[in-house]
Amino acid sequence: MNKLTRLFIYFFLVALAAGCSTSKPSPTQTVQQTIRYNIGAEPATLDPALSTGVTEQTLENALLEGLVRMDRDGKPSPGVAKSWEVSEDGRTYTFNLRESTWTDGEPLTAEDFVYSWQRVLDPETASPYAYQLYYLVNGEAYNAGKVKDPAEVGVRAEGKDKLIVTLTEPVPYFLSLTAFPTLFPVNQKAVAQDGAGWAQNPATYTGNGPFKLTAWEHNKQFILEKNERYWDQESVKLQSLVVTLVDDSNTELAMFESGQIDIAETPPYREIERLAKSNLLKLSPDLSNEFYMFNTNLPPLDDVRVRQALSLAIDREALVSKVTMGGEKAAYAFVPPGVNGPAPGREYRSLDEKLIVGFNPDEARKLLAEAGFPAGRGFPRVKLLLSNNQNHRPVAEAITGMWKETLGIEAEIIEQEYKVYFGTLDERDYQIARVGWNADYNDPMTFLDLWETDSPNNQADWSSQEYDRLLKEAKSARDPGARMDALLGAKRILMDEQPVMPVYYYTNPYLEKDNIQGVIHPSFAFFADFKWAFVN
Repeated sequence: MNKLTRLFIYFFLVALAAGCSTSKPSPTQTVQQTIRYNIGAEPATLDPALSTGVTEQTLENALLEGLVRMDRDGKPSPGVAKSWEVSEDGRTYTFNLRESTWTDGEPLTAEDFVYSWQRVLDPETASPYAYQLYYLVNGEAYNAGKVKDPAEVGVRAEGKDKLIVTLTEPVPYFLSLTAFPTLFPVNQKAVAQDGAGWAQNPATYTGNGPFKLTAWEHNKQFILEKNERYWDQESVKLQSLVVTLVDDSNTELAMFESGQIDIAETPPYREIERLAKSNLLKLSPDLSNEFYMFNTNLPPLDDVRVRQALSLAIDREALVSKVTMGGEKAAYAFVPPGVNGPAPGREYRSLDEKLIVGFNPDEARKLLAEAGFPAGRGFPRVKLLLSNNQNHRPVAEAITGMWKETLGIEAEIIEQEYKVYFGTLDERDYQIARVGWNADYNDPMTFLDLWETDSPNNQADWSSQEYDRLLKEAKSARDPGARMDALLGAKRILMDEQPVMPVYYYTNPYLEKDNIQGVIHPSFAFFADFKWAFVN
């Protein structure tokens, strides 16, 4: 008898027994406070200094906690810091830390944050997100090896419970940034004992978040249990969180519908229409986008006319209405709607509606001919790289079909397992790749600084001196209007040269059982936050 059959019989008998019983549950009877959640592919590490994907960052947000934690409205709320003060010039933050401990019982102090941030910036760590701490005085210089003494970086402890942070310039989103995993504290003793493996082993993983890691069965599941030493453990109702590692969306759906999991993060696009008829399909806002990235080092993709032609040849409205069908919006710029502008209630997108041109087959064919490939003649067969998520292939098939029909271009779809895929991007061993980006914080900079020349995320290898100059200007601007002007100028350059081709802006469709309550599905940074979750 297979597992699925045994599960079915078990739940049938339980339901039958419940139906035959005439007794009512007593007020003292409680529901088992366990949520079974599928997160997708297995992460390579849970070290916040090294992780880059939303999968691992979602887990890190359960196991660790920074100075602040984002609340249900996406606003910074007290975390390890119980309060903070900001200087008049916006450059100095003083964080007052509450009394809290690591999962091993040792006290967590301001010095733990100093160590952790210096570790991120240490060139030997090779943190892909080190640039998030370049806002600190001497942060970039230390990471580049120009400053040798980490004590010269703008973060220091004043006693055990006070952290002083000094920035080069005011950063409007810095407080929110402290809720992002790169700025989480890590346990110095755990790292010292096993520098490479501490974050891959439950026995050595020392955290300070609402949950603790008790099991990691590779390619199967994580088991997280309530951290009784967490400073706000009274708010944590769950006793355990079982996180499965299934990266096939069809299998995930089958698990949800058979009762094996309570939350499914990525329902298959082809099932959205059917699932929408049930009250189990939920939809939440998402500050993220789907785009295709071009390797601008490789001909003919090094020709801007070719990149523009490929973009003009796709019908984005057809993609979201006939393929994805999850409420996504066609993307005609890189930064999605909902991203903050210069003032509360004013979106960045409201400042400038200059968008890339939509579906225009005639112009696409004209540009391709100007690049030397009339009707696609002589254009080499290209390879389109995807990670092996089932939802990526239908979109890729539709887009490659549009390229063939409009431009006469043949494209081969290549799928790779999650970890291999990211390695391929890092090695630049691709021509065109499907990529998604979820905002780390609510500001246009989280989308635009990806494409600075030296950004580790710039796997398109595109470079523009003027783009770099404008972003540098935005980072140093003290006037919000001047800052936004610089960011808008950078956006125009990005969309004119198109090292990336925006496809659509995500919504977040997910499946969640009705008895699951209190799970936050943020619009940025994480898939879900389980601190306040419970089973009803």
